[in-house]
Amino acid sequence: MSEHPGLAHWHRVMQAGNQPADLAELIAENAVFHSPVVHTPQQGRAKVIQYLAAAGQVLGSANFRYVRELVDGDEALLEFVDELDGIKINGIDLIRFDGAGKIVDFKVMVRPLKAVNKLWELMGAQLERAAASGPASAA
Repeated sequence: MSEHPGLAHWHRVMQAGNQPADLAELIAENAVFHSPVVHTPQQGRAKVIQYLAAAGQVLGSANFRYVRELVDGDEALLEFVDELDGIKINGIDLIRFDGAGKIVDFKVMVRPLKAVNKLWELMGAQLERAAASGPASAA
């Protein structure tokens, strides 16, 4: 694991289950999230928290693990693997941090197409459930 303070914080948030309050401490106010299935970037802390919290629910199984980590200054590329409903997923999280160690840009890419489709299905359902239960506390 990296010694970059923002990345170390990200790993702690992941281990705690991507809870909105934990994410709020890590996400910059002007952060942007790039989804593998939504064509427009999601802008602002609240939106980024919404997507990352939902991803934590969908991908946060015992099967999820990071298998490679490349760090260059305030940028990190984390390769991950997971399995959802018998479909193997391979993807990357490309994260950029600001000088304070907060996430300002988070891009997810996933392969193969079957995995993208499964992720789209499960993330859509999770985002709907989260919206129905009310807004998350995003500080």
